[in-house]
Amino acid sequence: MTALLILAVVLVAALAVGVLVRRREGAVRNASTPALGAGPRAELLAAVGVTGNVPAVVHFSAEWCGPCAAVRRVVAGVVADLAATPQPPLDVEVDIDAQPALARELNVLSLPTTFVFDARGRERFRISGVPKAADLRSAVSPLTMLDAA
Repeated sequence: MTALLILAVVLVAALAVGVLVRRREGAVRNASTPALGAGPRAELLAAVGVTGNVPAVVHFSAEWCGPCAAVRRVVAGVVADLAATPQPPLDVEVDIDAQPALARELNVLSLPTTFVFDARGRERFRISGVPKAADLRSAVSPLTMLDAA
């Protein structure tokens, strides 16, 4: 009987930890960084196409990452929806295995991770996991207006 009680407590504790860890999965979190200037961060971002001229959605992926395919579809859909805006966002997919220095610079700890940069090259949002299309659209849409920078 004691063993059953211990097993039940362990299962409940594991469930609670899992819920807490997954709660932030896919959530759009605000980030605040200065505009792109000179330096290694700007150079690494420019190498993948983020120059700070238009908003950009940068998502880190890898060939071996299953959920990255879902992020690819969500980002492509949101970027396509915003293609007719004054400053349509870029869709930039970065292979973490090909760009480890950029991943280190942006502190990418897990895949998939998505960043939203405004037209000045400032990191505005960070998303760990697969974002909901509506959440990503509401984060990117205001940045596509000409006066949003």
